[in-house]
Amino acid sequence: MFGRFMPSEGKFFELFNQHAGLCVKGAKEMVALMSNFDDLEIRVYAIEGTEKQADLVTHSCIDLLHKTFITPLDRDDIHQLITRMDDILDLLEDAAQTILLYDIRQVTPEAQRLAELCLACAEKVSAAVGLLHNMDNSKEIMQICAEIDRLESDADHVMRAAMSKLFRDEPDVRSLIKLKAIYEILETVTDRCEDVANIIEGIVLENA
Repeated sequence: MFGRFMPSEGKFFELFNQHAGLCVKGAKEMVALMSNFDDLEIRVYAIEGTEKQADLVTHSCIDLLHKTFITPLDRDDIHQLITRMDDILDLLEDAAQTILLYDIRQVTPEAQRLAELCLACAEKVSAAVGLLHNMDNSKEIMQICAEIDRLESDADHVMRAAMSKLFRDEPDVRSLIKLKAIYEILETVTDRCEDVANIIEGIVLENA
């Protein structure tokens, strides 16, 4: 169905793919950061740089939206999709900055697992976005969105168990506050990935 639109419409999908790739890049840096704190400042700087790149992509997409008369998708869907993806990297940057600000030098296996789930969700978002240019991919897209939903549920379970363990076993109040903040930010990353999946599902249902 997309063939009847003007050539400029293809640029939107290129921008979606660029941004999704940056989400994956930022999530990979977060997993690496959680695994090795020796290069903490370098990792935080890398995530901040990736977030700034993603901001530029978001601004380009919104600018193109204002300039394009005929768009390949509903205008609100385009705006929602790119801004919700931007939320993913904003939160990854928040997590990295919080680790640096709180001078956290060691994290729990639960925090590492949440970072891994963030990466898994980001990779699925990238996969779904990469198929969005062709509604012949609708079945596969919907399957990927269901996988994102499952990963987000896994993150919920990990965070609840982590919080229970934290309040039960952590004697130091400062450490408790620091870890609680990290758990919450990382789990919210998976929430935003689920938001993106919901937007994509809506696009497929409207256009398939």
